[in-house]
Amino acid sequence: MRIHRDGLGTIAGIWLVCLGIMFLISWLVKPIWIVVPICVILTFLMCFILYFFRVPVRRGNIDSPKAVTSVADGEVVIIEKVFEEEYLKKECIQISVYMNFFNMHVNFWPVTGTCTYYKYHPGKYFLAFMPKASELNEHTSIAMKTEDGQEIFFKQIAGTFARRIVCKAKEGVSGERGRQCGLIKFGSRIDLFVPLDADIKVEVGDDVVACLSVLAELK
Repeated sequence: MRIHRDGLGTIAGIWLVCLGIMFLISWLVKPIWIVVPICVILTFLMCFILYFFRVPVRRGNIDSPKAVTSVADGEVVIIEKVFEEEYLKKECIQISVYMNFFNMHVNFWPVTGTCTYYKYHPGKYFLAFMPKASELNEHTSIAMKTEDGQEIFFKQIAGTFARRIVCKAKEGVSGERGRQCGLIKFGSRIDLFVPLDADIKVEVGDDVVACLSVLAELK
């Protein structure tokens, strides 16, 4: 397991703050029963931030070229028919996966194909599981065209505590299902849009794993 390089700056900042506080507390505060609990809490925070930016080794064993795998670890919170008006401009099935603090936050391409659209949208930081977060929060929009010409569309949506989205997508760039495509720092959400005739493989409330969980099967 590795640490994502885009999280190194955040890790260094938090570690410096925690170590500084621990030094000051140890120097200025004499009662050991005050110093020890504070140092334990700060040490836990330092360990957690390393765990948060982990990049596990994922080897997907899904053979079907029609499979659309999860972009992120998390819980399926929305499955509904919607009109996607930014790029596809047609009715689709939206599948949304919410990532909490304890989920791995690295994102992976859901299909193999070529990026046909990319756009970054600055915005607000509502709770990521709220419906309005999809449009009002900071997010990126990415469209991918598969080898047989089908397009899927997904958004990386920042949450209340997220302040940076990392995305490797650019128009014309090729992506391979199961390879890294980005990172969202802290609580966040992925909205995935697939064609109406896609065979949906998950239900609301299901826990999914990036690269390994199939969300839908394209026709």
